[in-house]
Amino acid sequence: MEAVPRLDSTSRVVAARDQVSADLDGDAVILNLADGVYYGLDPVGAHVWGLMAQPRTVAELRDAVVAEFEVDAPTAEHDLLELLRDMAARGLVEVGT
Repeated sequence: MEAVPRLDSTSRVVAARDQVSADLDGDAVILNLADGVYYGLDPVGAHVWGLMAQPRTVAELRDAVVAEFEVDAPTAEHDLLELLRDMAARGLVEVGT
């Protein structure tokens, strides 16, 4: 796994180029072309993944999750940061400032 850059609400993230993904009835499946490993996302993760086709800040993603799902902002941000750190470590997202 890669070293994970620091992530906070102002970090900008985008789906990495070295992957292909598909929607499966609201879930998402991602193939990391660099390591040949498949990853699965539930509907919330799939929603976030779809938004990351374009660079977004963590705050923008959090607000979109709060608007779409029944979750408060602090919980959404905590869970989102955990997901994004994991995805960054696996090379699925690129993190900028």
